[in-house]
Amino acid sequence: MTIFMVATYVVKPDKLSDFEAFLKNLEPYIKKRPDLFKEVKSHKIFTYLLGGVGGTYVEMWEAESLADLEKVLNRMMEDKEYLTKIYPMFASVIVPGTYSTNIWNAVP
Repeated sequence: MTIFMVATYVVKPDKLSDFEAFLKNLEPYIKKRPDLFKEVKSHKIFTYLLGGVGGTYVEMWEAESLADLEKVLNRMMEDKEYLTKIYPMFASVIVPGTYSTNIWNAVP
């Protein structure tokens, strides 16, 4: 059963260039750490083209099961580089109170 973790958040208008720098650092981090993300089948980040709230991003992580997603998240929470570099950079560019996470189940 495929599941998706879907996170939405708004990037501060004055931090868009910092967010772009964050994204440039994120993909190489994910690629250099296949051990950390081995259960992730796909990872995509989207933003609205038309409509919606300006500066809103939608991030989707695909995994085979909730247990697989839990393994990835647990490893991330134990990873020093993620906790000291990646997450603080992300947290500094989003509007407080706009981050939300939902778990979606694929419909057969």
